[in-house]
Amino acid sequence: MKKTGIFYGSTTGTTESVARLIADKLGVAPADVHEVSKVDVALVESYDALILGTSTWGDGELQDDWYDGLKVLQGAHLSGKVVALFGCGDSESYSDTFCDAMGLLYEGLKDSGCTFVGAVDDSDYTYSASVAAADGKFVGLALDDVNESDRTDDRVSAWAAQLQAELV
Repeated sequence: MKKTGIFYGSTTGTTESVARLIADKLGVAPADVHEVSKVDVALVESYDALILGTSTWGDGELQDDWYDGLKVLQGAHLSGKVVALFGCGDSESYSDTFCDAMGLLYEGLKDSGCTFVGAVDDSDYTYSASVAAADGKFVGLALDDVNESDRTDDRVSAWAAQLQAELV
């Protein structure tokens, strides 16, 4: 597997917990799991693959730390790197902006030269709209740990297995 760094922004701890669960499932060392508020270009560029996680806040907004984190990533040389995204959201209370922040990360990086992996079929989800979804797929792993916490571990396990094949 490519040298992989996991970067997350977490306000309540949910996205951090998911980042650590993903690291465990993929065999990524704890030292390679980073709060996005503490990253710099050199750290980002030291990895061949990046797994980026955010929660969605307000009316479909990025988690606060990602505003500066996205600028750091946009300033890094990402050409040739592989990027996978995961997002946490609330598909019941915010059905019309479910995991939008994951889509905002995608939009912010789609012209960087990186290759995105880890798209997930959206047919197993209940939501009304998301900028993170198109053509029946999310751009990454969407999670609703508020209303569907019983599905988080299975979804992460399936996604990790998918990524192991895509991160070689």
